[in-house]
Amino acid sequence: MVISLSQLMYAWPGQPPLLRIDALTLEAGKSLFVGGRSGSGKSSLLALLSGVVLPTAGDCRVLGQSMASLSPRARDRLRADAMGIVFQQFNLLPYLSMVDNVLLPVKVSHRRHQQSCDRHGNPVSQARGLFERLGLGGLPSSTPVHQLSVGQQQRVAVARAFMGSPALVIADEPTSALDDDNRDVFLDLLLGLASEGSTSVVMVSHDRRLAHRFDQQIWLSDQPWSSQHGGLQ
Repeated sequence: MVISLSQLMYAWPGQPPLLRIDALTLEAGKSLFVGGRSGSGKSSLLALLSGVVLPTAGDCRVLGQSMASLSPRARDRLRADAMGIVFQQFNLLPYLSMVDNVLLPVKVSHRRHQQSCDRHGNPVSQARGLFERLGLGGLPSSTPVHQLSVGQQQRVAVARAFMGSPALVIADEPTSALDDDNRDVFLDLLLGLASEGSTSVVMVSHDRRLAHRFDQQIWLSDQPWSSQHGGLQ
């Protein structure tokens, strides 16, 4: 099981609960859509899954590990070794080239470096394959990312997330700046790459229209709520 949440609650110190989830599981290779308006707890859920924050109560297990039982260093290592993250603002390093940005995960994780070598020969070969798959193959891989369009930067961010074949990819509102056509193309690429690599995906968005593309869906309300496995709220 990639994700297993039980009686999960999260609240900022001194504040009422922002997020409650009675039970939620996600199997390997499956995709989960998390919907909700601003302030509904979407970003907090991603922070819990990635080990950036810990639950106020309940159990948050990711890739078989209870986040609350891990040290901060162990959570950092789990995130580096097993998770790819697509940030809403991409978080690319502007002074690095396309390929150098994409190679960052395999430079900080021996496990992902080895997985890249085992499956693709070497990380540069995997990066070039991802560029081709994402429609970036016509650009020199040495192109600085600040010279790319927003759409191209977004695809570089996706390539970086999938480097080294992580078990879980987390995407934070990655389609918010896209029109409908480009949004659909992006989802095709994201979910297609995940399917090819048997990678699980968790994506958050305020756009309900995207939910049907995913194996499971949950909707976070503006008030504390309870969700059962796979239900669209």
